[in-house]
Amino acid sequence: MRVSSARGAGALLGVPMALTLAWCTSAGADAGPAAEGWRAAPPTAVPVVASTNVYGDIVERIGGDRVDVVSVISDPAQDPHSYEASTRTQLELSKAKVVVENGGGYDDFIDRMLRSSGNTSADVINVVDVSGKAARAGAELNEHVWYDFPTMGRLADRIAAALTRSEPADAGTFRERAKEFKGELASLRARTDRIKEDRGGTPVAVTEPVPLYLTEACGLVNRTPSAFSQAVEEGEEVSPRTLNDTLALFTGRKVEVLVYNQQTAGPQTEKVKQAAEDHHIPVVSVTETLPAGRHYTGWMTANVDALQSALSR
Repeated sequence: MRVSSARGAGALLGVPMALTLAWCTSAGADAGPAAEGWRAAPPTAVPVVASTNVYGDIVERIGGDRVDVVSVISDPAQDPHSYEASTRTQLELSKAKVVVENGGGYDDFIDRMLRSSGNTSADVINVVDVSGKAARAGAELNEHVWYDFPTMGRLADRIAAALTRSEPADAGTFRERAKEFKGELASLRARTDRIKEDRGGTPVAVTEPVPLYLTEACGLVNRTPSAFSQAVEEGEEVSPRTLNDTLALFTGRKVEVLVYNQQTAGPQTEKVKQAAEDHHIPVVSVTETLPAGRHYTGWMTANVDALQSALSR
């Protein structure tokens, strides 16, 4: 879902919405996102701004107590389309040595506010650029690249390199933490490969493109009408015909699983979810931002677990 869509742009122009800032300093394989609020950081910690807590968590995992991270979007109950960027965000961007943004139109406010802040020396990591992904012919780019495990492995290396430029003495620690993180990603990729081997070709539906990199890695085939998922992604009304075509996937039992973004629920996506439940088709709920108490690999492990369980019913 694009934060910089029409709804997101409107929010930036003044729609009242609280912005949650998460300051996180813990790290390690079992470290989750830090509690909200200000946290003291070591005097020489590298100041980092991440557009979402997904990337903030990965920075913490690699940087440990050598980083001081602000994650701009961090509320798992919030629709990332609707938020109000604050002057505090611009202040933190003005001080950041490393900035991690998703790119691909998802969080364009980061670039705009970074320019306004006057900070021209920050090391900016654009994760879509890191991914190397591009839109397919006649289609839009799926910018939700944090659901793509190979991209997250490349991101880990880029973060380690950026932190090393700020703190060269800790280069070995950053590289080792990135290596450990990539090892966990390799385990996740092995699991998706097994699902692909066992259930490749299984038809599924999604409420919007958020989880598609994960479902594609599992070899699952998305049968959702593109007009439905695109309208939901952009916060637009779904036409009656498109909605009926989507509902027919469940009434006709043409798909075996619905993957549902619970962070952007609305009347039309609720109808789709209800249709799936009414016809005993499993629903796998996903989110765009990191749930409370989770770290990235734990979150993705839970997503893979849920998908595998749904396919086994």
